[in-house]
Amino acid sequence: QVQVVESGGDLVQPGSSLRLSCAASGFTFTVFTMRWYRQAPGRERELVATIGRNGETTYADSVKGRFAISRHAANQTVTLQMNSLVSEDTAVYFCNARSLTRDIWGQGTQVTVSS
Repeated sequence: QVQVVESGGDLVQPGSSLRLSCAASGFTFTVFTMRWYRQAPGRERELVATIGRNGETTYADSVKGRFAISRHAANQTVTLQMNSLVSEDTAVYFCNARSLTRDIWGQGTQVTVSS
């Protein structure tokens, strides 16, 4: 089955760290560009981080220096390490895998940053 499945969302306090994981299956992971998006209540979905097939990364300005995306071919996972979390990071986080011919989305994992 072609899918990506997110995990790792939680309720954390401001200043905390959290690591999200995205497990890919059913497709050739290495040829896909992988991305993390997020969507907060009442807001549009926004791109958070991208990692290309060769490991090149880009980040939204709002998370630059705090978040790090990485990919692991051996177990077909993508992780998003999130540090120094703030309340504005509260959102559902979605994993996306995209190639020239396919666009695969997960169901999302909830991250809530609150004291």
